Amino acid sequence: MTIPAKEMDAEKKLGFIEEMTTDVDAVQERVLQEILARNAEAEYLANKCGLAGATDRATFRAKVPMVEYEDLEPYIRRIASGDRSPILTGPEHPVTELFTSSGTSGGERKLIPSVEDQRERRQLLESLTMPVVSQHVPAGLDKGKGLYFHFVRSETMTPGGLLARPVLTGLFKSQRFRELLASYNTSPEAAMLCEDTFQSMYAQMLCGLCQRHSVVRVGAPFASGVLRAIRFFLYNWEQLAADIDAGKLSDRVTDPSVREAVAGILRRPDPELAQFIRVEGSSSGDGAGILARIWPGTKYLDTIVTGSMAHYVPTLNYYSGGLPIVSRIYASSECALGINLRPMCDPTEVSYTIMPNMAYFEFLPVAVEEEDSGDARQLVELARVEAGREYELVVTTYAGLCRYRVGDVLRVTGFHNAAPEFRFVRRRNVLLSVDADKTDEAELQRAVERASALLLRTHGGVTLLDYTSRACTETIPGHYVIYWELLAAAVADGSAQRCGGVLERCCLEMEEALNWVYREDRVAHASIGPLEIRVVQPGTSEELADLAVSRGASVGQYKVPRCVTAPQAIELLDSRVASSHFSPALPHWTPDQRFQSGGDKP
Repeated sequence: MTIPAKEMDAEKKLGFIEEMTTDVDAVQERVLQEILARNAEAEYLANKCGLAGATDRATFRAKVPMVEYEDLEPYIRRIASGDRSPILTGPEHPVTELFTSSGTSGGERKLIPSVEDQRERRQLLESLTMPVVSQHVPAGLDKGKGLYFHFVRSETMTPGGLLARPVLTGLFKSQRFRELLASYNTSPEAAMLCEDTFQSMYAQMLCGLCQRHSVVRVGAPFASGVLRAIRFFLYNWEQLAADIDAGKLSDRVTDPSVREAVAGILRRPDPELAQFIRVEGSSSGDGAGILARIWPGTKYLDTIVTGSMAHYVPTLNYYSGGLPIVSRIYASSECALGINLRPMCDPTEVSYTIMPNMAYFEFLPVAVEEEDSGDARQLVELARVEAGREYELVVTTYAGLCRYRVGDVLRVTGFHNAAPEFRFVRRRNVLLSVDADKTDEAELQRAVERASALLLRTHGGVTLLDYTSRACTETIPGHYVIYWELLAAAVADGSAQRCGGVLERCCLEMEEALNWVYREDRVAHASIGPLEIRVVQPGTSEELADLAVSRGASVGQYKVPRCVTAPQAIELLDSRVASSHFSPALPHWTPDQRFQSGGDKP
């Protein structure tokens, strides 16, 4: 079902999209047959599911259960530990690497299996997007370059010798991507592949500034990455200007390969450009419209602003001067999924057309999912979803995931030919997220309990009455804000005012209790800022309840939400803040990823 992307020109790619979306059900049936045939000898399908080599859809639906990560984790741990028997995939298509998902399980990254030809599918999907974008963007897109801020993250070898790394790191290190990078990006390969975040960002920013008049699009995989780059410029413009003025790279960049690569771009002093950067840096104030001024040929921002990235849209608009924002692609660690066929639409209207050749897709109606029935008979096939309905995505992949709940909740917004178009609604069970992190309600509750216990131990009369939270994106990087309402008596007698230092320690205590992904992003990548506790005045929870009731909530069923997103609720909470406290240090984090054997064979 996969056609090598490099063998198709733009016209053929557009035709391929039309072909794949015309008879979706037939494509899906062939994909399922292919997946089942190649993995027929796998232990999971043959023994656990009793499929006995059947490749028809009816037998698949009758015998293969819907699963979550915890159901497959023992199998995946065996693969990670070195078991080379056909466990999830057939002997001719062994698992070749494991993607570390940004989703968490027990506080650690999930390990998602991948096979050799999985990357080819991802690259095919990626290659289909640019011909679509070119149809909607003014002429000249092919004449310039993209300033893309790409970063690789650490790789780990499992005890069994398999690479474990984020899916984007695998993509960025692939030969095909590096070939494309050389032709369209302002950043040299060495700058992108440098694992030191500061050196990588500095080199990519410097190269982007040196080629500012060649830049026609600015991007990063996620909106938070674009904002981090803007903030980096606002903090480092003086040194960047000095380097350009001298025609020599700062000693702050020590990686020899990066220095050599940048030297090929920073060839000679450029006092005129250096002066421009100094003027922009010193007079930009808070950075309004700065992106469009520095890179005046930019036609759009290329970054994902759906899901947890949606709350960054106003900030992106502010810094870019209102440039269009294009979210081209929908993919996950499990598989490539779909593309946005109306790339210049408003960010709030982004829908993705699922490409039916990427995997076998099924959908659990959200009403069923909320009842937690877990009944696979309720699953709906791709060609049979209904417009206006919400579903949770369930995938069967070439890499051995069968009827696997991804956790994404999608709404059907329409159809392109026979292919449904989906809008990303939310992640199932995710409460807070500002970057790659995903914190659910239970985890937040545990963190709050741990911190409030510290407060109670040190100031016995100060008790936490209630709390709520939000992901704050007014700062760069974003950070978690936890609103605490303390017992009124503690506020009245001044006890609360005397425990500011302890409340700062409570912030750090909460961060220590959050998952490995949060702490990695906080410590290693600086993509999350210090957690903040905002103590609100007594009675705030009641006022929040009154606001909810005034907007139609039931008095009898109302409970304080553990996360708020409504602007009116946020405005109310912030107007009642009595004091604010930030985590005073970084939480503990180690790059060592622990792999367990998973116990006995399932």
